[in-house]
Amino acid sequence: MDSSGKHKTRPEDREQTEAEIRKAHVICIVYAIDDSNTFNRLSLYWLPYIRSLGVNVPVVLVGFTQINNTISVLKPQCVEALKRIFKLCDTDKDNILNDNELNEFQRKCFNAPLQPQELDGVKEVVREHEPSGVGVTGLTEAGFIFLHSLFIQRGRLETTWTVLRKFGYGDDLDLREDFLLPFLEVPLECSVELSPLGYQFFTELFQIFDKDKDGALNRLELDSLFSTSPGNPWANTGFPHTTITTETGSVTLQGWLAQWSMTTLLDYKTTLKYLAYLGFEGDTRTALKVTKPKRVDRKKGKIQRNVFSCYVFGAPGSGKTSLLKAFVHKPFSEKYTPTTEPFQVVNSVEMKGAEKYLVMQEVEPNQVSEILSNKKKLDQCDLLCFVYDTSDANSFGFVAALREKYKIDHIPTVLVATKCELDLVTQRHEVQPDIYCRSLGLAVPLSVSVKENQMADLYHILTGVAMNP
Repeated sequence: MDSSGKHKTRPEDREQTEAEIRKAHVICIVYAIDDSNTFNRLSLYWLPYIRSLGVNVPVVLVGFTQINNTISVLKPQCVEALKRIFKLCDTDKDNILNDNELNEFQRKCFNAPLQPQELDGVKEVVREHEPSGVGVTGLTEAGFIFLHSLFIQRGRLETTWTVLRKFGYGDDLDLREDFLLPFLEVPLECSVELSPLGYQFFTELFQIFDKDKDGALNRLELDSLFSTSPGNPWANTGFPHTTITTETGSVTLQGWLAQWSMTTLLDYKTTLKYLAYLGFEGDTRTALKVTKPKRVDRKKGKIQRNVFSCYVFGAPGSGKTSLLKAFVHKPFSEKYTPTTEPFQVVNSVEMKGAEKYLVMQEVEPNQVSEILSNKKKLDQCDLLCFVYDTSDANSFGFVAALREKYKIDHIPTVLVATKCELDLVTQRHEVQPDIYCRSLGLAVPLSVSVKENQMADLYHILTGVAMNP
């Protein structure tokens, strides 16, 4: 118990205190050693009060230095966890927990909403001790943290621990592994996509953090969105150039959903973790769905999925990067820059009124063997795209050599002839591209020019081949 007497305000509080005293086997009274008033209250109030209740149990007196800032009773790691919880509960992102948000927090953690007078009582206690803890419409972050400091000072550690555990924290104050990565069974030949619940969650998240309502997330809005996580999961992948953005580089909703579609296909565990970090309510696995095995779909002649993967091969300088950039509406560059890091892009493609996503991954020459000789990686892709430069006589030979070396005839394939705005040259290969394709039962190469924006409906054709192998 606290000997200052500051917290004995309401009749129901007094009744609860008396009930707790009668049940106690030992009573601990804390007083401030630098405040004589609290020490004097021991003999003037608390000890007589306990005797008046007819209680005869040991009483322990604890001298304590008065703490002006009660947050100091919390470990820094706990404060950081509570700050994160505050941000997640602040659903309208105005840095205040209003009555509705406080009630939702109370329901989530304790399955019992607070009555209006109880809410007012909470805010009054906070206001009395932490003036900056209450704003016009509710609790500030400082007030929320103070409240938990108060719980701990009053010996109600279980209250704060209940909150921490409801939000996925373990005894070490880190998010639990089973919370971040619940087991999800993904059989061979199956892939993982976002479910309708997943798309709904990421759509609503986008709308909440699009503060200026311009239909795109700028860098500051993205930083705010990811503030409850370890950071942007795509920081080292070329994002946002991997998806659809505005001219200033802000990510559109189309680009945002496409990026998460790609992440889920290529590394669903990252999506699972970020669903937890970003506050998805309930079992995060419901935001994902596991597709049917490709073998089953291929027997039916149609793939019943929404996200498709395409590897893009070709000799250096053949135009692979330009094809990928054009897919996400990035400007064409005359300057050739060799690709030295993994590069992949994603965009949506409308197919007969349905939205599908195509993930295109550029494969550099030093990665070819790693991909084409790896059954697991090949099983994960839906089609192969081979690119050659029509103005380079040696370009097609690179493609033909790859197809001869690796056993990949069973994978849907599209050939693309780039730079068709330049003079066509005869390829230094025993068979010219058109004849080569016909001999293998493949469609003749699609002729495109990224520079002239003559794309021959390439991305729809790629998606169509993936859907109907």
